[in-house]
Amino acid sequence: MNLKKNNLSRQLLWLVGIAFMLLFLSLGVVLPRILVPVLESNIYTYLSEPLKVIDTNVNKKLLDTEVAYIYVKGDNIKTSDNLSAVIKIDNIEKLLSKMSSEYGKFQYNHRTYYYYSLKTNEILKIALSNDNYINKIKTAILGAIFPIVFGTFLLIGLILVLWSSIIVRKIEKLKYKIDNIDNPEYNHHIDFTNDDEIRSLALAIEDMRISLVNQEEYRNQMYQNISHDFKTPLTVIKSYIEAVEDNVEDANDALQIIKQQTENLERKVHSLLYLNKLDYLKNTKSIECVPVNMSAIINEEVNKFKFLRKEIKFIVNVDKKAKFLGTVEHWETIFDNLLSNFMRYSKKTVKITVKPNKITLYNDGDNIPPDLLEGIFTPFRKGIKGQFGLGLSIVKKTLNLMDYDIAIKNEKKGVSFIITKEAHK
Repeated sequence: MNLKKNNLSRQLLWLVGIAFMLLFLSLGVVLPRILVPVLESNIYTYLSEPLKVIDTNVNKKLLDTEVAYIYVKGDNIKTSDNLSAVIKIDNIEKLLSKMSSEYGKFQYNHRTYYYYSLKTNEILKIALSNDNYINKIKTAILGAIFPIVFGTFLLIGLILVLWSSIIVRKIEKLKYKIDNIDNPEYNHHIDFTNDDEIRSLALAIEDMRISLVNQEEYRNQMYQNISHDFKTPLTVIKSYIEAVEDNVEDANDALQIIKQQTENLERKVHSLLYLNKLDYLKNTKSIECVPVNMSAIINEEVNKFKFLRKEIKFIVNVDKKAKFLGTVEHWETIFDNLLSNFMRYSKKTVKITVKPNKITLYNDGDNIPPDLLEGIFTPFRKGIKGQFGLGLSIVKKTLNLMDYDIAIKNEKKGVSFIITKEAHK
């Protein structure tokens, strides 16, 4: 699709030009039409006032050539000397027929005429004028208004053009900033002094750039950690195969080690695929959350882990009134990863407490160092004892998928993992 380039400055000039056209239209057409009723009211007053003092004995050679007078008494009709100058009409009766009411206007020879009549002592006095008076007043008013309005509008237009050029320069800077968002050599300093929406946009772009840089660094670090985490079991497998080939290791013992490392590698691959699956479910929103039997899920998970370390005592306290939504599969995944983690760090006790919209899982292991708490749910983040993993990241994402969240709290002795319902605003 071919779009003709039309920058903001050109668009503003077009707008100013259109505004000037509308101004001329308003002053040349709309305003005169608005003035007409007011001016007509004034001209009727202008015509009526002299009739109260002028009579037939007054000198007919009037000074005001814009107004003509007609006096009618019975069949006797008299006119002022300037009647022919005001209106060119030969038949006075025809003229009188056009003035049938007390006051008004009529059209004759493509011009408009105004009249006002007053009857005193059986004498009908009529004052008549053409539209010269109204045209002069309109011209005078427009002549006074137009320069002021035009000058003001021109000044506003110049201010807008100046302002727009400043805005355009700022937008161009933002464009260059976005074009070079992945260029570390580019000067990304924000020098906008006005605290306006454009500065807010520039700060948002800068935040986005920093976030992208951090994501890139995190991605590179994660790839290194993944490589390291996957390389370890592969190295062990390879070394035992070579040991068997060199007859320095018993084949059966080596086979057991290889089997363990293969299972370990399989779990890591499964976890990575499951993490990607969670991202897909989040983006497609295809998960359907339904009420689950939390008591049955927890009992089954406890039975699964309690024989791994017989010295650990499990304490379970479930409020039967507590209702939780989600899927059995996802909740099982959450408890699998958490309890698997507990089996590594607990000393003697694991306690699970379930209340409405809150699940607390406690173990009496060592506190988590504060510098590890931040980002502990990040995939392949180096954790306690330098280990990598996806378990806590899977827990966090699975809970978020079902509109739950998780927090970690160091107790005086031990650590609590607290699952709560997310508060939707």
